Amino acid sequence: MDDTLLRLAEDLLNRCRARKVMLATAESCTGGLIAATLTEIAGSSDVVERGFVTYSNEAKSQALGVPAEIIAGHGAVSEPVARAMAEGCLRRSNADIAIACTGIAGPGGGSAEKPVGLVHIAVAGHGMATMHQRMTYGEIGRAAVRAATVEDALTLAGEMLAQMKVQDEA
Repeated sequence: MDDTLLRLAEDLLNRCRARKVMLATAESCTGGLIAATLTEIAGSSDVVERGFVTYSNEAKSQALGVPAEIIAGHGAVSEPVARAMAEGCLRRSNADIAIACTGIAGPGGGSAEKPVGLVHIAVAGHGMATMHQRMTYGEIGRAAVRAATVEDALTLAGEMLAQMKVQDEA
């Protein structure tokens, strides 16, 4: 596993541990790679609560409660679906922060409107506005899109944690 990703994961886990914050993931295009990166770190079980791999639209609806009409109206690779995945993951877990992603890792499956390398990442936290990032990595290869998604998802979760800290202190 990539050293940069492991350092990011370890940093996030340590920051969560210090605040007694639990994490959960809801992944589509990464197929569980965010959770795998987090759990590669020894002792992660005191921070990682669970992970959902919801690759199909049906799984997104059944496991996370993403309304089928949101998927039908916007497509699985969209901001509304990523947000709904994160919020559903938060509701259906005992976590304080939920990380979600949906995208097109390639090499096929893209279109002019939604090209290969398009990924939507969302992070939800109790009492916080859900955060979202639209990433356009381009056709850099499936493994590279997935690794970049993990890096950006862990970074966004860290930003959510920092905002939670500011809010807690206010």
